[in-house]
Amino acid sequence: MSYKFIKYEALPFSRKESLKRSEELYQLWNKRRTIRHFSDKNVEKAVIENIIKTAGTAPSGANKQPWTFCAVSNAEVKKKIREAAEQEEIKNYGGRMSEEWRKDLEKFKTNAVKPFLEIAPWIIVVFKKSYDLEETEFGGTKNYYVNESIGLATGMLLAAIHNAGLCSLTHTPSPLNFLTKVLNRPKNEKPFLLIPVGYPAQDCEVPQIRRKTIDEIAVFYE
Repeated sequence: MSYKFIKYEALPFSRKESLKRSEELYQLWNKRRTIRHFSDKNVEKAVIENIIKTAGTAPSGANKQPWTFCAVSNAEVKKKIREAAEQEEIKNYGGRMSEEWRKDLEKFKTNAVKPFLEIAPWIIVVFKKSYDLEETEFGGTKNYYVNESIGLATGMLLAAIHNAGLCSLTHTPSPLNFLTKVLNRPKNEKPFLLIPVGYPAQDCEVPQIRRKTIDEIAVFYE
C-alpha cells in the first residue's frame, strides 16, 4: 500500500502573529505544574476523548501510531490500580530506590501512599505497542521508534490536559507491569505511564520550584 499525497495547508500566520502565539503558548505552559492533591470533581468523558485524540495526532515511526490510551473512571478499577501501585511503591521506598534517588525526592515530600489514584476522576494509562498483533492498513506487525513515538504522544497528551484547564501527574510506580493485568491488555502492549487527570483540590499546594532558563537549556548556532 502507498499513500496518496495531498497538498499541505500551512497555518497562515504572519511573523508578528507567530511571535505573539509562541509567547502566549509559553506563558500558558509555564503555568503547568504537576500536582498530587486532586479534587473528585467530575470531568466529562468528551473532554478526555478530545485530549486523547489530540495525543493521537503525534508523529510516529512510519505512521504506525504504536499507542493505546486506557482512560479509567470506574471506581473499582481505580482502587485496584492504587492497591497494586502502592505495593510497588512500598518496595521502592523500602530499598529498591537508590539512596541518591530517595534523597532527591525528599524535597517533594512524596511517599508510598497514593490516594490520588482513587480521588482523581480519571486515570489515563499510556501503553506502548512494541509490535502489532496483525497487519493493518498502517503496515505490517513491526513498529519503529516506539519509545520516541510514545514519548511525543505523551507530551502532547499533557499539553492537551493543561490546555483544557485540568491538572495531571506523571506517575511511574516502577515496575508498571501490574497495569497489564489489571486492565487486561494484550501481550504486545507495555505500560509506559500512569497519569491521574482532574481538577486540583481546593487546598492543593505545589513546591516552589525554578525552571531552567533559556541559556541553561538551549544552545544557538547562528
